[in-house]
Amino acid sequence: MAKVRQIVECVPNFSEGRDMGVIKQITDAVESVEGVKLLDVDPGEATNRTVVTFVGRPEDVAEAAFRAVKKAGELIDMRRHHGAHPRIGATDVLPIVPVSGITLEECAEISRELAKRIADELSIPCYCYEAAAFKPERRNLAVCRKGEYEAIAERLIDANEAPDFGARPFDERVAKTGCTVVGARDFLIAVNFNLNTTSTRRANAIAFDVREKGRPEREGNPITGKKKIDAEGHVIMRPGTLKATKAIGWYIEEYGIAQVSMNITDINVTPLHKAFDEVCRCAENRGLRVTGTEIVGLVPERTLIEAGRYFLAKQHRSDGIPKEDIIKIAVKSMGLGDLRPFNPEEKVIEYLLEADKKKHTRLVDLTAKGFADETARESPAPGGGSVSAYMGALGASLATMVANLSSHKPGWDDRWDEFAKWAEKGMEMQEELLRLVDEDTVAFNRIMAAFGMPRNTDEEKRLRNEAIQSATLFATEVPLETMKASVKVFGLCRAMVETGNPNSVSDAGVGALAAHAAVLGAGMNVKINAASLSDRNRADAMVAEADRIAAEAEQAEAAIVKMVEEKITK
Repeated sequence: MAKVRQIVECVPNFSEGRDMGVIKQITDAVESVEGVKLLDVDPGEATNRTVVTFVGRPEDVAEAAFRAVKKAGELIDMRRHHGAHPRIGATDVLPIVPVSGITLEECAEISRELAKRIADELSIPCYCYEAAAFKPERRNLAVCRKGEYEAIAERLIDANEAPDFGARPFDERVAKTGCTVVGARDFLIAVNFNLNTTSTRRANAIAFDVREKGRPEREGNPITGKKKIDAEGHVIMRPGTLKATKAIGWYIEEYGIAQVSMNITDINVTPLHKAFDEVCRCAENRGLRVTGTEIVGLVPERTLIEAGRYFLAKQHRSDGIPKEDIIKIAVKSMGLGDLRPFNPEEKVIEYLLEADKKKHTRLVDLTAKGFADETARESPAPGGGSVSAYMGALGASLATMVANLSSHKPGWDDRWDEFAKWAEKGMEMQEELLRLVDEDTVAFNRIMAAFGMPRNTDEEKRLRNEAIQSATLFATEVPLETMKASVKVFGLCRAMVETGNPNSVSDAGVGALAAHAAVLGAGMNVKINAASLSDRNRADAMVAEADRIAAEAEQAEAAIVKMVEEKITK
């Protein structure tokens, strides 16, 4: 399966919302880290506070966060700060949020390391909250920020109230910067569900039906009756149906409709598609309809992928299709384009990260003709390794097509899930082989870069030779990986020949031929690169493994072609 790129989001809140010059210097510090993308800057004059959002790889985001905290500590003097929002420091709160390829627990560890670095290198005391909290009660941000900036001097010398990192008596440095609360939390989705009504009261009723907090229990009339109180004097609440959600109803004059406005605070507990279906159910119970959904801000790709797969499964349709098609199903199913066109390129975090890259920098982003033309040019890359990986991907795609056709074949409705699972496996194979198309060219470029290193001194010659050997080893490993990925395609092709739609059996056969060509072509690249390795034991072992895979592929292809011939000549 293709490796998932690790991406995290950081949403620091800085105690300055009026001086745009200061804010710009802080965001410049964020953008000074290569690989980090600044997504949003939201200053508030009344709160005197700015919320900044940026994303990237974990190590890059942590560095950008550190630089921003440093710059804020230099520019913001908390002794002169006044605003409507609770605050404890120049950088008030600093959450790290998992987006893709990384767990909340990993983000918590990143947060703790960042908090320690801020305390050690910048002398700014740090509390850790949410998933990064060392004490259970400090999961709550309000506990960490208790008493706000004005209470810092007293808390610093109290063993029970002292920060997790950087505790020391109150001094001029702390007086200026205050403290910072660093943590990790799940991704929060802000979403509005559009209703075919103008009634705020009815929208609120639906919000109370679903939100975790629910609604107050009342005596007699459920709307106007007296609220029930428990023995301790607290209002008794009847919980709603959706965990990890907050919601209210409101009227939007711009659109002339009422909405259920919801924050989903943990998308692992309540994914977007589950919230959509439940709001639809509760709306229908009250004689209303959800006409569409409005996502406020950005979402991770997986939110839409999970939704698309959910709705495809409800239709008994395969989700072993390209991601773009799955996302289209999600957009249509939840009416994401109800109020305005919904463009995933502008709403999905991962796609925004890719937007800054030059178009068609990857071979797999080229058209079919573009790839063929690029291969034909006099440059040695892309070469046989990349083409081999692409043939393997085409083999996986053909077999996946047969699985999808079989899943949707009339009269085979009871077998849709069987073939859908095969199609999903096929898409995983395709994605892995497409990754290797560009990986092989990267490997070649590494060799060329190594050969271009200086060799004027003995030390330079030694370093150059080491770089050449390292690059050559990588260039041998990549086609071997292509062979391993391509040989898996035969299992899918064979299954489709044996059990798939008989009208498409030849397509599965062609898939096997493509996979065999991929294995043989990649094997040639293993051998030609292994010949240049000085570590002969390792080189011989890799060649032996390549020969074993090639023999396995030859037998698999012969068996599949024989089955295809028997089926099409009956």
